[in-house]
Amino acid sequence: MAELHQTAAHAEHDHKPHGWRRWVFATNHKDIGTMYLIAAATMFLIGGLAAMAIRAQLFKSGMKLFDPTMFNSLTTMHGLIMIFGAIMPAWVGLANWMIPLQIGAPDMALPRLNNLSFWILPFAFTLMLASFFVPGGAVAGGWTMYPPLMQQFGAAFPMLIFAIHLMGISSILGAINVIVTIMNLRAPGMTLLRMPLFVWTWLITAYLLIAVMPVLAGAVTMQLTDHFFGTSFFNAAGGGDPVLFLHVFWFFGHPEVYILILPAFGIISEIIPTFSRKPLFGYEAMVYATASIAFLSFIVWGHHMFTVGMPVAAQLFFMLSTMLIAVPTGVKVFNWVATMWRGSLSFEPPMLFAVAFLFLFSIGGFSGLMLALVPSDYQYHGTYFVVAHFHYVLVPGAVFAIFGGVYYWLPKWSGRMYDMRLAKWHFWLSVIFVNVLFFPQHFLGLAGMPRRIPDYAPQFTDWNMVSSIGGFIFGASQVLFPYIVIKCIRSGKPIEANSPWDGAHGLEWELPCPAPYHSWQTPPTEAMLAHGAEH
Repeated sequence: MAELHQTAAHAEHDHKPHGWRRWVFATNHKDIGTMYLIAAATMFLIGGLAAMAIRAQLFKSGMKLFDPTMFNSLTTMHGLIMIFGAIMPAWVGLANWMIPLQIGAPDMALPRLNNLSFWILPFAFTLMLASFFVPGGAVAGGWTMYPPLMQQFGAAFPMLIFAIHLMGISSILGAINVIVTIMNLRAPGMTLLRMPLFVWTWLITAYLLIAVMPVLAGAVTMQLTDHFFGTSFFNAAGGGDPVLFLHVFWFFGHPEVYILILPAFGIISEIIPTFSRKPLFGYEAMVYATASIAFLSFIVWGHHMFTVGMPVAAQLFFMLSTMLIAVPTGVKVFNWVATMWRGSLSFEPPMLFAVAFLFLFSIGGFSGLMLALVPSDYQYHGTYFVVAHFHYVLVPGAVFAIFGGVYYWLPKWSGRMYDMRLAKWHFWLSVIFVNVLFFPQHFLGLAGMPRRIPDYAPQFTDWNMVSSIGGFIFGASQVLFPYIVIKCIRSGKPIEANSPWDGAHGLEWELPCPAPYHSWQTPPTEAMLAHGAEH
């Protein structure tokens, strides 16, 4: 009888949990990756609704949909939700799904930690969104949370700071998991310089996260102690300096920009070789360029604050180091174009998003070079030109790469093919109207329209109307994306081959090694790698 009980206990232990237990107690990297992606899509929707409200207010000069404090609260929430709630969790979701598959690992190295790092997020997001509804109004200090603006918002202020702490803890735990997995669980023969580019970009991103999230935590904690415990880090009346907050915040803030974009570089480096039917041009150069970008991102933070009264020597240093970061980025763009050069191209939805990324991310890069120049930055700083710049980097950059990655790997995940026609509709609506939305903002900024204002002079009305119309159609067209994904999972046509792109790559193991194997292939064995080395 005792043996029967033991056998039953073992059977129960081995039995996979079903229903809600499968998700709450998930340790499977695919389940956790799926939950991250669903959370990111939810926050993307909420952040997008805030953006629609902002564009509705700015549709015409003199619109009075929201009072100024409410408007600024919307801009604060939109920025924080999109960065910490949408883009970063989406990248972690893709990392959870793909890194073990790409390096031949059975799962992430620390599965229970993986579960914890996800389940911290719903509480953090709830706290952040709840700060919008507490008495006294939401924080209206911008996503940068500058101290003189932040400390007048009562209960919303500490709620937001604790939400930031929770999101930071989640990011650090996730980053530790990624590093441990990549360093310890690679398949035999999978050396670092044979890893797919997506794995490489995530390894470097994870180190960035561990380095800079504590800096943000320190900055907001100093604000908290200024407000509640009588310290004077940023309070000029007590001998502090608000500009100190800018230095600490942007020391976090600039590497954070690369945390948002480096995994996108990895995905584009996966998609372009597949649909060019060629191996990636300059694989090692891409790895070193990624590492160079990550290193340089730590020494350029001052370009966000040229106008605070910085010494000329510091301005020169930050200007030149910022321009230097364009070199490794240029290497990457050159290599992507060289990969496509004389390739046998086909334009399925992932490739369409990758090509749009190349063009539109480059526009964001060029406007970034303009902002890197101190004399011109004096004119552009605090205008809509800056808004146009960073949205070109983050929407056609990070968001388009996420779309491309999901369209690329969804058939692999689900075993079904999505509606190609609808996916192309989603692409064309997105790529046209993202430009209608953000390109006019360059003109508004150059003409002198300030950012973060609920109303503006009448001469800015025409371009604001164009921008708002683009925003409404771009926002509405994103409804297609979850519809395409859900339809694919429920009723998509089953795919027979290992991947629908098998016909597109034609590479198999004829590539001269060391070449990264592709994410749709089975992880290589020692024999395969030896065979590749012989060739």
